[in-house]
Amino acid sequence: MVYRGRSRDTAWFAITDDDWPRTKAAFETGDWTRPLRLGRPPAATSAGIAGPAGSWRDRSGLAPVRTFLGLGGATRRRGRLIADAPNSSLTRIRVAILGLVVVVAIGTVGYMALGFTLLEAVYQTVTTVATVGFREVHPLNPVGQVFTIGLIILGAGTVLYSLGLLVEAFTEGHLRQHLERRRMDREIERMRGHVIICGFGRVGRAAADRLLATGEDVVVVDRDETRLAGVETAYLVGDVTGDEVLLRAGIHNAKALIATLENDADTVYLTLSARALAPDLVIVARARTVDSKEKLLLAGATRAVNPQMMGGRRLATFALQPHVTDFIDLAMHDQNLDFQISEVEVVPGSPYDGRTLADLDLAGRTGANLLALRQPGAHEFTPSPSLSTTLCAGAVLILFGSRRQTADLARLLGP
Repeated sequence: MVYRGRSRDTAWFAITDDDWPRTKAAFETGDWTRPLRLGRPPAATSAGIAGPAGSWRDRSGLAPVRTFLGLGGATRRRGRLIADAPNSSLTRIRVAILGLVVVVAIGTVGYMALGFTLLEAVYQTVTTVATVGFREVHPLNPVGQVFTIGLIILGAGTVLYSLGLLVEAFTEGHLRQHLERRRMDREIERMRGHVIICGFGRVGRAAADRLLATGEDVVVVDRDETRLAGVETAYLVGDVTGDEVLLRAGIHNAKALIATLENDADTVYLTLSARALAPDLVIVARARTVDSKEKLLLAGATRAVNPQMMGGRRLATFALQPHVTDFIDLAMHDQNLDFQISEVEVVPGSPYDGRTLADLDLAGRTGANLLALRQPGAHEFTPSPSLSTTLCAGAVLILFGSRRQTADLARLLGP
């Protein structure tokens, strides 16, 4: 079986099981020297990740493959182990409750066969298995006495076992964890337009703080539960390289995903999986090395960011133009100020789709200042565009103004 995938003008490909360790190591070291072309891969050669747009076709006779778009068995097992503790405890509780029900049912049927009514049979069974010492509802004949002895042995053991499991579940917190997870899952299911942060280290925590400060809904995912202690938003414990965890995080309803995993190989894997599940999702990936940025973009990331490079550039900018940098920081990140630099998109169906900036009269209608314009599909910005510039659906306006002015423009350019 061969999997297919596509991201804009880039395709990603499958790799054979035998070559997966070497391919993964190539991503980690940046030594990627054998890009694959579209077509049928040889049965025992490694496959690349970059190539012209297209997709694999299923062909008979191919060796089983492991793909970036799906999980191998080891990754699935690792994801299952994370959730095994609460689930196994709940399974034992269900078995214990089922055992109690079976014992009560057997006792009730037996006593009814001895001539008891339904209520009398249930009462006699409960008092017997609970060993509370009440006398019989009716005198028992030898058959009834033998039945009662067996019921006491079976029932008392079942009750003690069940009580032990319940105490264990409450003292170890497994039941609380399960209920908390169910509540969190329901909360995430109700979210629309949220941001998923995969990896809650220093970079992920800083991104979450910024998004929460702007009022965005955030779902944090990390495989290390200790990192999530005290988190103030919805979260999941799991391996984000698995589709199941991404689906639980509401990837189909999310507007963006931020990938800040511990190594670039896992980040590439996550990016491919996320792009396959949500083709229109905005994916921002942290690249630990400069060389991995290109691979992440080829894998489907909307943006690939190297924090070390960005930090170095900002340090240099602070040294050369400290006032400009301070102003941009205030306009972008200070929530206490009313003015900000923001972006507004011309959505499909907007009354200004196909009209000019002169028709929009941005300054007169909103008071905001237009800094630049990016037309759909363009990589470059047009600074201070002329009033004769035509707007079209998908164009993005970069403006400087108050929050109210930004909101007014968004309403104007809305459907």
